[in-house]
Amino acid sequence: MISNQILQNTIEGLKTITRVDFCVMDTDGKEVASTTENMSAGGAQAAEFARSPADSQEIKGYQYFKIFEEQQVEYVLIAGGAGEDSYMMGKIAAFQIQNLLIAYKERFDRDNFIKNLLLDNLLLIDIYSRAKKLHIQTDANRVAMIVESDNARDSNILEMMRTFLAGNGKDFVTAVDESNVIIVKDLSDGDSPREIERTAQAVGGYLRREGMSGVRVAYGTVVKEIKEVSRSYKEAKMALDVGKIFFDERDIIAYSELGIGRLIYQLPIPLCKMFIREIFGGKSPDDFDEETLGTINKFFENSLNVSETSRQLFIHRNTLVYRLDKLQKSTGLDLRIFEDAITFRIALMVVKYMDYMESFEY
Repeated sequence: MISNQILQNTIEGLKTITRVDFCVMDTDGKEVASTTENMSAGGAQAAEFARSPADSQEIKGYQYFKIFEEQQVEYVLIAGGAGEDSYMMGKIAAFQIQNLLIAYKERFDRDNFIKNLLLDNLLLIDIYSRAKKLHIQTDANRVAMIVESDNARDSNILEMMRTFLAGNGKDFVTAVDESNVIIVKDLSDGDSPREIERTAQAVGGYLRREGMSGVRVAYGTVVKEIKEVSRSYKEAKMALDVGKIFFDERDIIAYSELGIGRLIYQLPIPLCKMFIREIFGGKSPDDFDEETLGTINKFFENSLNVSETSRQLFIHRNTLVYRLDKLQKSTGLDLRIFEDAITFRIALMVVKYMDYMESFEY
């Protein structure tokens, strides 16, 4: 729960202040952290002391103290040297470490609660009872964000995010796999789309400054009850996946911006293949040459405006009309007609989705 390195840093800091050496051992007498090598031989005495009824004791000139966690002895602290000063400093150090254990246990419990909340592993009655026990407000506005980076597995991005958001005790940062970090952001200070976007940009900017590459941030919709946080998380997860398919040029994507891509993403692949066969026969948009695809995309960008598209492509209007007529003969769809253009646009997105899923499988 609490790392040995944290205990080591704590007793080293205490030694700097008190000028007393400390050693932390487990209940079996194995050294966990120490500021000197002189106390490592006291393992047998520490194990025996851990089984005794006393909370503190002087043994061979050293002061021994028990450190409890939930009324169970977790560690034995040894303070170097006899005398009142050593005893007093040892009591202070034991108190400090015990409070540290409590704080880390609470953090662990909160983290465990948030993970189970995101994964829908809690009954409704358990959500509210555990939230109350952990002093978590149940009716605050929150949004779930997912942060992904190309080198997330090789770096401690979770701790980076906890450091970045350390100023706000109402935010939660956790992870349910090795690839992504999840932020449950409290929105007491503002829940407008612009505020959420600004937070996402700040997160992405911070990670890029820390050397992270390929940073992507996706977020769901704002929820008002803690029981709905899992819904916002699922939306953010979908936004991250759909964003890679249809908005690969963007590093921040919101669930509310997915549009029709959200519907296509939920279609089964066999249904997609059937749709493409019906639209293109035995052909696929992948078979079109670059000139045709460039013309189609530019035509869509300009809202089916023939004059503006031909101007931007630096071609004569009649040349564009010829290309559109050629495409109509090939596919049976006239992109100058709104319904045909919509059908063609959706078909292109379906093909892009199918290509992505096939590459993901392999």
